[in-house]
Amino acid sequence: MQITIMKSKIHRVKVTQAELNYVGSITIDEDLMDAAGLLENEQVHIVNNNNGERFVTYVIKGERKTGMICLNGAAARKVQIGDIVIIISYASMTPEEAKSFKPMVVFPDHNNQLVA
Repeated sequence: MQITIMKSKIHRVKVTQAELNYVGSITIDEDLMDAAGLLENEQVHIVNNNNGERFVTYVIKGERKTGMICLNGAAARKVQIGDIVIIISYASMTPEEAKSFKPMVVFPDHNNQLVA
């Protein structure tokens, strides 16, 4: 049996852009992606703390050290620039694997930068 476990989370980042006229996805600063163990094209769940929206999309690499968090395409309608969101990825594993698995959780600063 496989169960779904939180693999990683970028907790409380600020939306810096929303681009409606795009194919779709979320663009994330590559430094944040690396810190959370996210891969380009990986499915993620987005939780908007400002309005309660929850939706699923996929990751696109953004420029390093920019703090970019940009919702693209239809997802752009679910956010406003300045909203605080949580980005969560999940993985399937056996219950035995899950007992010892440690998710990667990132707590960026108010400018979406990694805290040393």
